[in-house]
Amino acid sequence: MAEVINMPRLSDTMEEGTVAKWLKQVGDKIEEGDILAEIETDKATMEFESFNEGTLLYIGIKEGDTAPVDSLLAIIGEKGEDVSGLINGSSSDAQAEEKTESPAKKEEKEAPKATAAAIPDGVEIVKMPRLSDTMEEGTVATWLKKVGDEVEEGDILAEIETDKATMEFESFYSGTLLYVGINEGETAPVDAVLAVIGPKGTDVDAVLSAGSGSATEEESAPEETTKAETTSKNGQESSAVATHDGQRIFASPLAKKIAQDKGIDLGDVKGSGDHGRIIKKDVEEYKPKQKAADKAGAAQEKTASPQAAAPINLPVGQEGTEEVKNSQMRKVIAKRLGESKFSAPHYYLTIEVDMDYAKISREQINGLPDTKVSFNDMVVKACAMALKKHPQVNTSWNNDTTRYNHHIHIGVAVAVDEGLLVPVLKFADQMTLTQIGSSVKDLAGKARNKKISPAEMEGSTFTVSNLGMFGISEFTSIINQPNSAILSVGAIVQKPVVKNGQIVVGNTMKVTLACDHRTVDGATGAQFLQTLRAYLENPVTMLA
Repeated sequence: MAEVINMPRLSDTMEEGTVAKWLKQVGDKIEEGDILAEIETDKATMEFESFNEGTLLYIGIKEGDTAPVDSLLAIIGEKGEDVSGLINGSSSDAQAEEKTESPAKKEEKEAPKATAAAIPDGVEIVKMPRLSDTMEEGTVATWLKKVGDEVEEGDILAEIETDKATMEFESFYSGTLLYVGINEGETAPVDAVLAVIGPKGTDVDAVLSAGSGSATEEESAPEETTKAETTSKNGQESSAVATHDGQRIFASPLAKKIAQDKGIDLGDVKGSGDHGRIIKKDVEEYKPKQKAADKAGAAQEKTASPQAAAPINLPVGQEGTEEVKNSQMRKVIAKRLGESKFSAPHYYLTIEVDMDYAKISREQINGLPDTKVSFNDMVVKACAMALKKHPQVNTSWNNDTTRYNHHIHIGVAVAVDEGLLVPVLKFADQMTLTQIGSSVKDLAGKARNKKISPAEMEGSTFTVSNLGMFGISEFTSIINQPNSAILSVGAIVQKPVVKNGQIVVGNTMKVTLACDHRTVDGATGAQFLQTLRAYLENPVTMLA
């Protein structure tokens, strides 16, 4: 059955988009994950991928044309399927509904308009933004403003964890932070109410009622829920939890989450909030009581038999597990790497490189003023030059076609606390060793400090992953799709080698190339590695 694809909302403030370029044409076969088009938003030009499979049957917005969010962008379905009804229906839906709807429905339709008009001037409802093109939900990592704080346009409201990184979210409005809709540690879908900003003294309940009927219905009827819920004056929710004594205690959602993650019984925690409400600080500072040790002692006494000839010292302890919520980044890493490993036929080629001259060259380069080059920078430069000689490795598989990339953008894998990010060096073949060194340092620093933007992690055509600094001598990596290959770089190892018939001490490094066999044959991959080795073993060739 045909699927209608609408103009997506690719940024939190996007109201309309321009199709910069169509990467698929009518009649092309589409797979889930294929890039359909490049769409220019109010902030950047971003790739828009398909979440459907089939044939591209219709394009609703031509290259260079601009249309509002949710306009008909394309239709994907079975080849030969009649989609005229969907095309005509999209333009006449509004008129048809007005003609056929009953008076009652008209009243329902008009009601939200009347309600929306009730939002006072100067009051803004801030929604959970879509901070990346694939983001479907976000987690509030930290609130940098609290209810009652004055907010200026451009102030950072919160740090929000997306499926790619934790990013700062700035306010586009000025006023007082009146309400926080998503607490720290909580996850909510894109467009959920994040906050309300407006003049001090504004009736927040009326604003929320005007902005979201369904949400306010839930909030206004707490007696219908299975657990008692209260809302404190500062806009933070607290939930009643049944204890072992049948009593009820109140705790914030974040406190409950931390307690659940740490295996803490909230019945043992004393709350310091309003009316004894348990908050985040109470759970974090909670120390287990002596009763756990008493239970362990009692268990030990029972295991000691009075008839035993000699006392038996048995290990005593408590089994424990912990369920830690997966971050958005970890979920996406799992999804993307799983898709790559199970869809692309991987094979691996390993060579050993003589790094004696590379070490000497690096010492000489770093001896120059204000110059710092790492071995990884040399590997990236060698890869960029080798890709120019072996364009088959710089490709992407598109089912019916193979895309040859005439530009060379190299992704460099960087480990961060939450997982792995891959900043991209654009046009790496045109960069000098020192430019590569400074760029990698800058992007890696942004990645670790959570300041990197999605645009700086997009568009790679080849990837380098280096674990040599951890002492790993050899390993394999999963291809970072849509790339056709990824290079795994091991540590430089000092060992006996044979040179000119003599056993001498040498410095060697193993590198492994993982290839997608759909685009890169074994001989092609081997030739690429031979060229790579030639550059690394003769670094002067990379300085020309």
